[in-house]
Formats: sequence, C-alpha cells, structure tokens
Amino acid sequence: MKPATTPFWWEDSPPAQISIGKLPARADAVVIGSGYTGLQAALAIARGGRSVVVLEAGTPGHGCSTRNGGQISTSIKPGLARLTRAHGAETARGILAEGVASRAYIEDFVRREEIDCAFVPCGRFHAAATPAAFSALAHLADGEDITLVPRDRQREELGTDAYHGGAVFHRHASLDPGRYHAGLLAKVLEAGVQVWPDTPALTLDGDGAGITVVTPRGPVAARDVVLATNGYSGALSPWHRRRIVPVGSYIIATEPLAPDLMARLFPTGRIASDSRRVVYYFRPSPNGRRVLFGGRTSAGETGTAVAAMRLRAAMCAVFPELAQARITHAWSGYVGFTFDSLVHTDSRDHIHHAMGYCGSGVGMASYLGWKAGLRVLGLPGGETALMRPAFPTRPLYSGDPWFLPATVATYRMLDRLGL
Repeated sequence: MKPATTPFWWEDSPPAQISIGKLPARADAVVIGSGYTGLQAALAIARGGRSVVVLEAGTPGHGCSTRNGGQISTSIKPGLARLTRAHGAETARGILAEGVASRAYIEDFVRREEIDCAFVPCGRFHAAATPAAFSALAHLADGEDITLVPRDRQREELGTDAYHGGAVFHRHASLDPGRYHAGLLAKVLEAGVQVWPDTPALTLDGDGAGITVVTPRGPVAARDVVLATNGYSGALSPWHRRRIVPVGSYIIATEPLAPDLMARLFPTGRIASDSRRVVYYFRPSPNGRRVLFGGRTSAGETGTAVAAMRLRAAMCAVFPELAQARITHAWSGYVGFTFDSLVHTDSRDHIHHAMGYCGSGVGMASYLGWKAGLRVLGLPGGETALMRPAFPTRPLYSGDPWFLPATVATYRMLDRLGL
C-alpha cells in the first residue's frame, strides 16, 4: 500500500471546512495567511477590539503550520559570536533572548487557552554526526539547560550507534501541530475573526492611509495588513519575496510499532535532530507509537514518493531496527529561510510581516504573529529585538531559489566529509 501523501497530523485534525458568505468591503486589519503567524496576529488584533479578515489561498493551515514536525526550540540560528559581529553585543543578546521568549510564549498560550495539542516539555537530543560536532556541543553545554551526552551513554537518549554522542537541550518541547492549529483556529473564530478559505490575495494597493487587498471575491480595504505567508510567499509582495527562500522539507511516518521497540529507540521520549548541515529531525508521535522522520532528501525539490524512499533509507541508517517498518504517510512543506539565517519581522507602509523562521517556526511564528498583532494595535509590547537587523536579499534573486541545488549539494558533500 502506498503511503498517504497528506500529513499524518491530518488524521486527527483534518483541514477545517469553513462556510463563507460575502467578503466585507472593509476591515480594520487584513491578515494574509492562516498559519500560526496569521492566526496569532488575528487573535491579538480581534481581542484588541478591531475587526479582522483572514485571507487564505487554500484551506486554513494548509501550509507548513500543519506540515511540520511539531518540534519547539529556544533556538535562533546564528550564534552569539556571529550575531555580535553583525549587529553588536546588545542587539545580539536581545535577539537570542527572543528565542527563549518564544518558547515560553507558546507554552503559556496553550496552557492559558486550554488547547489540547499534546504539548510536552520533553527536551531535545541533538546528535553529533562527527567528533568535531560533539566537541562544538561540549562548548555549548552548561550542565543545566544543555547537558552533554558522550557516545558511550548515547543509548540512554536514542536507540542508535550512528552518532558520536550529543547534547540534551532541556528547554525544548513538542506538540501535535495539527491539533495546535485547530485549537488556535477555534479561538480565532470565537473572537469574531472572519476567515476566508480559497481566497488568495492578488494585489496590494496602498494609498498612504491604508491598503486595499484585491481578491477573486472582490476587494477589501484596511488600515493595516499582516503578511503571514513565510515559505509560501508568492508574487503578491515582490519586496518580501526577494527576501524569503522557500525550501522543501519532507517527512515520513511509520506504521504503529511495538511499545518495546519504541522504548528502545526513544527511551526518554525526546524529540531529536542531528548536526548535519542538511539536517535530519525525528521524534516519536504524540501517542508514542510511531516514528516521524524528516529532512531534506535531494539537492532540488522532488516528489513525495522519491522523498519517502530516501527518507526511509536515512531513517534505517539511524535505526536499523526499522528496516521492516511500513511507511504510512509521506508529505512535504515549504520552510522559509533567509539569507542571514535570521527570522525577520517589521512594518513597511501599513504592511506588517513576520517570516523566515529557518526551521524553528512553531514557537517563533506564534510569538512573532502575536507581536505583529500588538503592533497593529499600536501597543508597545509589539516591539522586538528582531526588528533591528535589516532584512537582506541578494542580487539576481526574485523568489526562485535557482542556487539551492548547488548549495544543498555542497552541504551534503561537506557532511559526507565530516567537515
């Protein structure tokens, strides 16, 4: 039997079916995109007493908000030294603090709003693919938030001999992304937000006092627009499109496995990732019965069938005991990367954006969506250190990552060489 090409998460939380009527001609704010960023922004704005319309090109959450691995970190991709060189010590510390704040925000949100999404502060085991990677982790370990695990104790954390030890990041967490999105959407609808599926934004026409968003169902005018399209940003706003690199990420899910096997593979129940440049990430399903395994499978984009075959081979290289396990689901989504590996958020001419999560979007998208909503309301809590760095692009880039195959191929070669 061929694997289903829809996300495993849709089994419990299928895409919401929302009935629609006539698109209003005006709202206080229009949010484009109904993933975590867009819905968090819409919720903040609506609870601030403003009218909000959310426009979604497909079904709510159809993008990476229901296609990711459900892993939550405190991570900002560039480290302190690199951020300090680029932006100064004060801004660097502020940016890293926002990563910690995003993790705290999502836990507080799901608990406060009582969203049943299998949120667990389980920690992450980050596996060292090479001895050099283990040495780098040793410099990060502080004995409290990050603890080192040598290779001879690796199986206490992960049932494999494929790595050279690793480190546990104790603050990291997991959830069911489909159930989280469904719960967030329910809160948005309860707040009176109008969510319009199958209603793509076609153009943004500004007049200095606001924006008119043209859709196939007619125009809607607003003072503010929140652009929450991330890895699915198209031609709507060329300025933003030139700054986001959409990169396909692929995930497979196994059939339900024996409890004793799952206990050997994930003895602590943590999420996991490795130190490769072309990273693999994996975890037990929320009920502890399946393995979910994701990553990049080829230099260019590929179909789910080919990706599933390659991911299965990679999974079995890590966990040889899964050689006979059947794959039930294989799917993909687009992650939004940036040229400086840093998430960006700001406002330009009544258009507010938060995007470029670089693979750490579950917590950060929620947090920065909320921050964008606060900025629409004019509240000081919307400010963030992530607004300080300029949002870079590159010459000759217009949204089509023509350079990606060569870049991924180079990274793979370096990974194979252990460099």
